Amino acid sequence: MEKRERQEGITTEQAKGRTLRWQPLLPNLRRVNEAARRSGQTRFTALLHHVDVGALERAFRRQRRAASPGVDGVTVAEYEQALESNLQHLHDRVSGQYWPAPVRRSYIPKSDGGCRPLGIPALEDKIVQGAVAEVLNAVYEADFLGFSHGFRPGRSPQSALAALEKALMTQRVSWVLDVDIRTFFDSVDHGWLVRMLGHRISDPRILRLIERWLKAGVLESGRWEPVEVGTPQGSGISPILANVFLHYVVDLWVNQWRRHRAAGQIVVCRYADDLVIGCQREEDGKTLLVALKDRLAQFGLSLHEGKTRLVEFGRFAARNRQAAGLRRPETFDFLGFTHYCSETRGGRFTVKRVLVET
Repeated sequence: MEKRERQEGITTEQAKGRTLRWQPLLPNLRRVNEAARRSGQTRFTALLHHVDVGALERAFRRQRRAASPGVDGVTVAEYEQALESNLQHLHDRVSGQYWPAPVRRSYIPKSDGGCRPLGIPALEDKIVQGAVAEVLNAVYEADFLGFSHGFRPGRSPQSALAALEKALMTQRVSWVLDVDIRTFFDSVDHGWLVRMLGHRISDPRILRLIERWLKAGVLESGRWEPVEVGTPQGSGISPILANVFLHYVVDLWVNQWRRHRAAGQIVVCRYADDLVIGCQREEDGKTLLVALKDRLAQFGLSLHEGKTRLVEFGRFAARNRQAAGLRRPETFDFLGFTHYCSETRGGRFTVKRVLVET
């Protein structure tokens, strides 16, 4: 499939954030990353000093100039007019007197005709969130598993699609579990999230900032509403928090499940809350689906029953279904593309994809 078509699909369908370009870690963050890699048991007691004026400026430079302002009404261009003094004043407040504003709720259309809520933080909140996310990334890049692609430096929707295609083409996959987690970002349990962060982060100042962002509330039509669960899409801290939550709830768990419970081969590909699991054996897929449902329920999450499916898919699917008197293999959607079984001109199995019909 042409490279251009892949990119169009991602651009059309993706409302989940931009790819993080890989950049070499700064020396101070490289030391944090190296410490995290040396031991998975290391808990970081002092991280806030990495959120210095330089980190705040880098976070500011990453803001989109055309982005809609939050409840403060301040644009990137306006803030930049006195950038040095603004960032210095912000840095002075971060250590204790900084309180985030509520996020402004907006809605963006979805391909299925519905709307996805988007939380737009105030500009200074975006800046501090971006600087803290930079520090958290240095820690958690040592922990995150290889099949996780969303919102990670050097990874992208393209890398997720390529990894999934390679797995389906080269591994013993005959069934695909297409997983849809219902309203994930709006369902993240704050208590569980803070406990998960505590496995690595014990700097109370960082944890306090995160809890304040989670509890800042939402402003919609001039009315403030408290938030008890969820992390708003659109904030600079949500991507890393979502990855941490799913790392503990899904990634580590499914990695152990496939090692110790599966009878056949299992492959996994996740981009944020989009999850596809390839299974060699149908029975593994059925058992895993039941176990995953129970696992998610423990943390306040649930599957979208109408969209989560186990489909026969892979190099032997067409032959097996024909022998059983069934129609051609089913398809599944991932990151804006419908994936389907096909053949090359030479008759060899291949996976193809087309844009999801809207």
